[in-house]
Amino acid sequence: MTRNRQAGWALLFAVIGLTCLGVQAATAPNQLAWNAAQSRVTADIEAGSLYGTLKQIATATGWRVYLEPGVTRQVSAKFSELPPGDALRLLLGDLNYALVPDTNGSLRLFVFRTSRQNATQLVEPADRSRAGAAAGKVIPNQLIVRLKPGAKIEEWARLLGARVTGRIDSLNAYRLEFDSEEATEAARQQLAASSDVESVDNNYAIDRPPAGQPVSSQNLPPPPRLRLNPPPADGRIIVGLIDTAVQPLGSNLDPFVLEAISVAGPARTDPNSPTHGTSMAGTVLRSLEEVTKGSTAVQILPVDVYGANPSTSTFDVAKGVVMAVNSGAKVINLSLGSPGDDSLLRSVLLDVSKQNIPVFAAAGNEPVTTPVYPAAYPGVTAVTAVDHGQIAPYANRGSFVSLGVPGTSVVYYQNQPYQVVGTSAASASAAGLAAGYMDATRSTPAQMKSFMNKNFGVTITPAG
Repeated sequence: MTRNRQAGWALLFAVIGLTCLGVQAATAPNQLAWNAAQSRVTADIEAGSLYGTLKQIATATGWRVYLEPGVTRQVSAKFSELPPGDALRLLLGDLNYALVPDTNGSLRLFVFRTSRQNATQLVEPADRSRAGAAAGKVIPNQLIVRLKPGAKIEEWARLLGARVTGRIDSLNAYRLEFDSEEATEAARQQLAASSDVESVDNNYAIDRPPAGQPVSSQNLPPPPRLRLNPPPADGRIIVGLIDTAVQPLGSNLDPFVLEAISVAGPARTDPNSPTHGTSMAGTVLRSLEEVTKGSTAVQILPVDVYGANPSTSTFDVAKGVVMAVNSGAKVINLSLGSPGDDSLLRSVLLDVSKQNIPVFAAAGNEPVTTPVYPAAYPGVTAVTAVDHGQIAPYANRGSFVSLGVPGTSVVYYQNQPYQVVGTSAASASAAGLAAGYMDATRSTPAQMKSFMNKNFGVTITPAG
């Protein structure tokens, strides 16, 4: 969940990359027409409410719009064919606003009187499907099934007319695919009623997180300088990096990266820029350098759960975690997430935590308190991003959050510096710090947890 850093992103008044169509209010005179293709806005609003106007903007643009709680204003404006920046200024009057790129290339609009960090109230668009279902993005015509011992998935697939498209045999967990929504729902009911079935659930999509952006090399830290130590008698600490593909990091850092595991097929990477996984691997290594003073036996095990796809799924993430643990991972990092609450992934991560394997996950890049998974699962350490000792304006501050780590990281790819910003970077940093601390001090996971809580623990105070 890394949020791209761009120069001057704090107050972006120009609209970039809009793809939505203009919409119009249903009744006159309060009309708002937003022509995204031509970047022109027309409005005729008389004594409208601020919240209602922001709701129209959210619906028209597809932006995530946040308002400072308690801020109100009567909106009256009439203009034609203005650029979006000028239109926002007339609509919002003396209020402040910031238009910020989101992790998926869309935009977020913060409207506030005091500070952007206080703009935490999400303004829902009229059509919630434009903003995505709060319960997660269900992958159509798929079910995740866990069978009880002795039951055979092939028999169930034949009975239901389904295809088995994924399997975690050690857990009796399987992904079934159907030809239609009707067949899927009929199968769900039949499976749920059977004593052979442990659980049946949806499979949720998790969007591919973006990588960092190139930045000027002035006043930036150099690439990590690390020396790989021989493994100690009790074995290396391996960080399982569940992410996109990891590219070569350079001859001095490549020995710290083990042979990758592929869950979702071959990846297609751009040789001219780092993937998100490459950025997270670089972030882990930088944290290792900080806590071990440049000498460590820790290595990274990349587990690619995206392949060449624009998204992964909760099933593939669960499979990736299982494969990482079976391959010796002693720390897991999940710099990804979605609102989708999946019983299989929840169960897998709880089992992993019971094996005394720390799991770190990104809390999410929206200034809300709603849970993001897998970070909000029991047994997972949810990591938010901090900036100058405070939770970053863009970062989740829900009660499930345990740690706050700086959310900015500088990584190098082909000698070019890139900057990544967000809770993805914060989680990867936390995983690197945890692994490095256990390696340098020969500490137990419990001792490491105490160290992390003492130095990076955050207390979430509910709003009064």
